[in-house]
Amino acid sequence: MGLQYKVYEIDDNSKENNDLMVNETVFHNANGYIGIRSNYEEGYPGGYDTIRGSYINGFYDIADMKQAEKLCGLVEDKQAMLNVADTQTVFLDIDGEIFSLFEGEVLRSKRFLDMEAGVTGRAILWRSPAGKEAEIVIKRMASFCQLTLFAMEYSVKAVNFNGSIGFSSYHMGEVTNYSNANDPRVAQESKRYLLPMTACLEEGISYLTSMTSKSGLTVCTGVAHILAKEGMKGSEVSGADENVLLKKGEHSACYKGKIPVKEQETVTLTKYTVFCDSIRHEDCGKAARQEMEKALSIPLSAHYEAQREYLKEFWNNCFLEIKGDDALTEAVNYNMYQLIQSVGKDEFCNIAAKGLSGEGYEGHYFWDTEMYIQPFFNLTEPSITKNLINFRYSTLEKARENAYILGHKKGVLYPWRTIMGVECSGYFPSGTAAYHINGDIAYSIISYYLATKDMEFVADKGAEIIFETARLWLDVGNYYQGSFRINEVTGPDEYTCMVNNNYFTNAAAQYNLNWAVKFYGLLKEAGKLQRVADKIGLTDSEVEEFKRAAESMYLPYDETLGINPQDDSFLQKKVWDIPGTPAEEFPLLLHYHPLHLYRYQVCKQADTVLAHFIFEDAQSLETIRKSFEYYEKVTTHDSSLSTCIFSIVASKLGLVEKAYEYFGDSAKLDLFNTHKNTRDGIHTANMGGTFMAIVYGFAGLRIKESGICFAPVLPKCWEEYCFRINYEDSRIKVEVGAEESIFTLISGTAKQIHVYQDIYELSGRIAVKHKS
Repeated sequence: MGLQYKVYEIDDNSKENNDLMVNETVFHNANGYIGIRSNYEEGYPGGYDTIRGSYINGFYDIADMKQAEKLCGLVEDKQAMLNVADTQTVFLDIDGEIFSLFEGEVLRSKRFLDMEAGVTGRAILWRSPAGKEAEIVIKRMASFCQLTLFAMEYSVKAVNFNGSIGFSSYHMGEVTNYSNANDPRVAQESKRYLLPMTACLEEGISYLTSMTSKSGLTVCTGVAHILAKEGMKGSEVSGADENVLLKKGEHSACYKGKIPVKEQETVTLTKYTVFCDSIRHEDCGKAARQEMEKALSIPLSAHYEAQREYLKEFWNNCFLEIKGDDALTEAVNYNMYQLIQSVGKDEFCNIAAKGLSGEGYEGHYFWDTEMYIQPFFNLTEPSITKNLINFRYSTLEKARENAYILGHKKGVLYPWRTIMGVECSGYFPSGTAAYHINGDIAYSIISYYLATKDMEFVADKGAEIIFETARLWLDVGNYYQGSFRINEVTGPDEYTCMVNNNYFTNAAAQYNLNWAVKFYGLLKEAGKLQRVADKIGLTDSEVEEFKRAAESMYLPYDETLGINPQDDSFLQKKVWDIPGTPAEEFPLLLHYHPLHLYRYQVCKQADTVLAHFIFEDAQSLETIRKSFEYYEKVTTHDSSLSTCIFSIVASKLGLVEKAYEYFGDSAKLDLFNTHKNTRDGIHTANMGGTFMAIVYGFAGLRIKESGICFAPVLPKCWEEYCFRINYEDSRIKVEVGAEESIFTLISGTAKQIHVYQDIYELSGRIAVKHKS
């Protein structure tokens, strides 16, 4: 099987407002540092809603979040990701008529995303009201090789007329964030966070610098234009009329360029934008000028080529194909591409719930990173996982302060949602109370270690996080009737809050504590313990307490049902009538008061079922089976994080076709807008979950202390599937067919692999027959 399905395109005929906004998300450009929504360059007519945004990962301002009652420790402000500038607006003048898909006659229009070239675009054949036809092709790129750069190439061919083609291209620094008062997942009110500072023109290049209203950060955007006719360089264009006007009162600039054309001639406007912020640069204005010089030092074709080479390596690392389902392969490739677009590439940022595609959840980082996204990068590009853990390490002191605010004397408590390390959750029952975030971050470090055996990184940064999160469990929990219990916390399921002994939380705490003990021993044995132990004052007796708490951890179990209850009180509640609930009342969170939901057995998402995937060795297969069957009946999957997990556990239980059904729902979530909120941004965690559903689900991959394990199954409607992973110093190819699975060592040293619990030495290529 060769690389394919890397181009996604649609006919762009719908003028329904929601369809337009969904496409703004689906075709956005990002590179982990910047993200630009795919708005029509010329905009929409009056009365249309739009989220016209450009974002920088980790760049934020402070917004008020007033509490009705000023109780101790409640959060009263939050960080919010900012719309930093509008540089995508371009108006096209075709011999005196302004181009718009809402006027004239659209003979052909499509949008496309080329995931090998790393560009999006529009291709349009338009007939003006006066009958003049133009072929318009607009390509956009957020560079993976120069992270500050966003480039647009706007080409227009005069099909049937002689006349002129002109552009009015804007650089606007006075922008606001989007708001929607009816949806708690986006900001409730529109606000202008950026205040104008300086604006200038230098050799036709506009630079606008702004400062945030409260956080004291600055951002500079620079914009340059090159106008060219086919076969000519910009400086050689005959008859061109060009100028740039700076509108200081409006903190904006406008480039105007017009050029005479003959029939069949093509004119191209190339627009370069660079974004620089003061988090990463001492002088963001100086940095913007340097980045613009770098961007203009090579032709756009060279940027395209570098982009293609970067993605060639990416696709080689995360090669994954499904034979027998082209649409699903396309969706899975789209999801993996969005992960590399969204994930931060430095230690100053992470990956937001919506990536850099929109303002849903205000650009906050959640547990999604550790539980749903890092597993993908662990197996395809572990250096990115290190960046993500580095970010958590850089905010360790903030986590320590957060623990103190909540009354803890030792340890750290990571915030439930954040940008720069401070808690941004205003509703603590489903936010701050989700203490499992500590266990999630600890789990991600352990998973990284198991996949790479990078003990140096553990000694340098990972162990400190592991030890400090372990300390928190000792402080928040207590012993009762001989077992260690953790009360008044919220698990992954946000329809059940503030409970005692949430199964997932307790299992995560136990895993965290056990590994704190293991890393203590491994570091001591390797002679690498002293530095971190001295730094945080860790003692042998404290580690003994870790061990005692882990061994005594209370994991709820119901003898009658043979399942792990989600928490101590879950089974006491009335069961919600999911089949009898009208379809228009989902998601429940938008139609029922939280307290009403809390009194029922109803789950927004996988909770105990997630624990049975992540911490599967804590229970017998029979308990996992019964729990899966029980929670399947009471889970709405209102969260995008849910169906992929049910798919993985169904695969483990041998329910292959049920696993496939859950997987299909998960894989196509954004391309088909199944949750009806893709307009606000992509669902990055679900995209990582899609990868996990194949590799951890159908292929049965697990990486444990005993080594790497597989238990492959094949859905009936697939002919085969294939993927590559990195494990320690080796790259392994896995091909799962109808009768057997083939494992190939592509590079690196030989490895022992476990397949259906049998051990094989992988030094070349081996084939293993499937077990029924």
